[in-house]
Amino acid sequence: MKDVNGVELTIFIVFFAAVTVVGFAAARWRRGQTIMHLDEWGLGGRSFGTFITWFLLGGDLYSAYTFIAVPSAVFAGGAMGFWSVPYGAIAYPIVFLIGPRLWSVAQRHGYVTAADFVRGRYGSRSLGLAIALTGILAMMPYIALQLVGIQAVLTVMGVSGSGWAKDLPLFIAFALLAAYTYTSGLRAPALISFVKDALIYIVIIVAIVYIPTKLGGWDGIFDKSAAALAKPNPATGKPAGSLFTSDMTHWAYGTLALGSSLALFIYPHSVTGALAAGRRDVIRRNAALLPAYSLLLGLLALLGYMALAHPGVVAAVKHAGNPQLAVPELFDQVFPDWFAGVAFAAIGVGALVPAAIMSIAASNLFTRNVYTSFIRPDATPEEETRVSQLVSLLVKLGALVFVLGFDKSLAINLQLLGGIWVVQTFPAIGIGLYTRWLDRWGLLAGWAAGMAYGTYTAYDQASPTQSHFGSPLADIPFVGHTGYIALTAFVLNMVVAVVVTLVVRALKVPAGRDETSAGDYTADAGDRLAAPEDPAGELTGQSA
Repeated sequence: MKDVNGVELTIFIVFFAAVTVVGFAAARWRRGQTIMHLDEWGLGGRSFGTFITWFLLGGDLYSAYTFIAVPSAVFAGGAMGFWSVPYGAIAYPIVFLIGPRLWSVAQRHGYVTAADFVRGRYGSRSLGLAIALTGILAMMPYIALQLVGIQAVLTVMGVSGSGWAKDLPLFIAFALLAAYTYTSGLRAPALISFVKDALIYIVIIVAIVYIPTKLGGWDGIFDKSAAALAKPNPATGKPAGSLFTSDMTHWAYGTLALGSSLALFIYPHSVTGALAAGRRDVIRRNAALLPAYSLLLGLLALLGYMALAHPGVVAAVKHAGNPQLAVPELFDQVFPDWFAGVAFAAIGVGALVPAAIMSIAASNLFTRNVYTSFIRPDATPEEETRVSQLVSLLVKLGALVFVLGFDKSLAINLQLLGGIWVVQTFPAIGIGLYTRWLDRWGLLAGWAAGMAYGTYTAYDQASPTQSHFGSPLADIPFVGHTGYIALTAFVLNMVVAVVVTLVVRALKVPAGRDETSAGDYTADAGDRLAAPEDPAGELTGQSA
C-alpha cells in the first residue's frame, strides 16, 4: 500500500467498525422469544412499521449501486446513464399494485419467500424451485456490486496491492458482513439502514451545493461534460456519449427503464424487506413514500457530470481504466480529507445494508424452496433457520466469485445481468397475484425460454474490456432497434407461457391445487392461517 490517505482511511474504518457493532447489537433489538425461526431471523419478526420499512427498503434498493454504478454510467456515456431515474417512477405504481397483495397472502399462509407463494398458488414444487434458483442466481451479481463499491473507495484511499493483497479488503468486508448477518438476521440491516441513509443524504446535499462552487457552477459543469463526451472513444472511434439521448438510444433508454421496473420489487431482497412489514398498509404507504429516493438518485447521477468536468478526476479514471472510480476520485480531489472520509464511509455502509438483506433473501429461498421442499419436508423452524444462516455465508462467497471473475470497469452490468434473470419470474409472481389463468407448465416453459434466451444473448455481448457479458443491451428481433435483453426475454417468456397454457388446457392436463383463496390477497395482520410454529403450513408435503 502506497500513499494511503490516513485521515480518510481512519474515518472510514471508524464508521465501518461502528455499523458492525450496530449489526451485532441488532440481535437484541425488537427480538421475539427466539431468533431461531425464519419469521424472526429472516423477516425481523414480521413487525416493522412504516418508518422502519421505509429506511429498510430505501437502504435495500438504493445502495453502492446508487453511489458508484449510476454516476459511472453517466461519466462513461452521458444521458444514457439517467435511465435509472425514470424507472423508479414506473416501478412504484407496480409496487403499489402487487406489494400489498403479496404481503397479505404471505402473512396469511406463513410464506417467507415469493417462491413459497408460487408453489402454493400453482401447486407446483418444480415451478417454486425454478423461481427460487433464479432468485439466488440473480442475487450473486447484485451482492458482488456492493462489494465492488467498497473496493472502489479503498482503492482511491490508497489501499491497493497485487495478488491476494489487492482483494483482501473484499474478504474483510465479507467476513464482517457474514458475521453480523449470521448473528442478527434481518434486524442488522434494518438498524444499520438508519445510519446509512443519514450519511448518504448528508453527503449528497453537501456534494450538490459544494462541488459546483469548485467547478465554475452548473453552466461550466455541463459545458465541460458535453465537450468531454463529444471526444471520440479510442476503442470505438465514436463519441463516448451526449448530454441528450438520441434517436439511436431511445429504445435502449426506454427498455432499460421499463425492464428494470418489472424487476425492482420481485427481486428476493425487495420481497424480504416488504414481507418484514407488520401491516398491509405499511406496503401501500411505502409505495407512495419511496419515490422520494428517486430525487436522490437523480442528484447522484449528476455526480457523473461533475466528475467529467474535473480534469484531475478524468485523468485519474483514464489512468486506472475504470469509470467506477469517478465518484470516489471526485470526492477525494474536491472534498477536504475529513469529509471525503465521511463520503467514503457512506458508500461503504451503503454497501453493507443491501448485501446483508440480499444474502438473507437468497438463503431463505434455498432453505424454504430447496431444503425443506425436497430434502427435509419435516424440518423444524430451528433447523430451517440454521440452514438459512449457513447458506447466507455461501451466498456471499458466490458473490465474491462474481467480483473476482468479472470485469468491473462498468459495475452496473453486474446488476443488469441479474435483472435479465429475475424479470423472468414476473409472470409467476406479479401476474399470479391477480390471476391463475396461466398454467404452471406454461409458466415453467416460459421461464425456461426466457432464461435461455436472456443468458445466451447476454453472454454473446462484447465490450472493449470483455468478450462476454459486456452489455445488457442487444438487437431486438424483428424491431431493428437495440434494447434491454431482459425485456425481450420477458416477451418471449410470455408468448411461450400463453401458447403452452393453451396446449395443456386442450390436453386437459391437471392444473394443480391452488391453496390460496380470494380473501387471502386482501387480508391484514391477525388473519394468518399457518401457525407460527409451523412456518411451512400446508406447503410441506405438497407434490408436483
